[in-house]
Amino acid sequence: MQTSPNIVAVPAPVRLLMRPLPLLPLRLMLERLVSGLIRRRPGLFLRLDHHAEKVFLIDPTDLPFVFRLKPDPEHPTVEPLRRERAGAWDGRIAGPLGALMGMIHGTFDGDALFFSRDIIIEGDTEAVLALRNALDDAEIDLMEEAAIAFGPFRPAIEPFLRGVTPVAARITGLPLSRSDENEVFT
Repeated sequence: MQTSPNIVAVPAPVRLLMRPLPLLPLRLMLERLVSGLIRRRPGLFLRLDHHAEKVFLIDPTDLPFVFRLKPDPEHPTVEPLRRERAGAWDGRIAGPLGALMGMIHGTFDGDALFFSRDIIIEGDTEAVLALRNALDDAEIDLMEEAAIAFGPFRPAIEPFLRGVTPVAARITGLPLSRSDENEVFT
């Protein structure tokens, strides 16, 4: 795990291209990803205890949208929203997409990101820390979860993701999978 990360931001031209894209396809993919994740790891959000009823705003500052997360163990939701439609939240974690993905994948140390001001935490910091700890313990790999979310199409999509993920990570500089694994998928 890196303590002083070299965080890559999403380039401005890419952000501009992403701005008009509809969020519905991303929302549908996220719903499928989260429901599968909870089905396979039912204790993931239980660790949040009373914080599971909170609303978290995950704010990749270099993207034109944010993610609103409600980790209710009975019905967790994560929805992409235009920044101006984010609404009320209990805890917010903001930073470049690379920093946020690096925390999820265990590439970057969350405390180091906070103290270096690469990420910002606002609102209920206790709840945000509980969320971060729950995600750290889960050792999630977003690319693997994406492949699993394709359900019966996983055998067809997984080889493609296996090949493209390391190349895309090298080109973009983004931590697209867990850094502590030799392969992208297990």
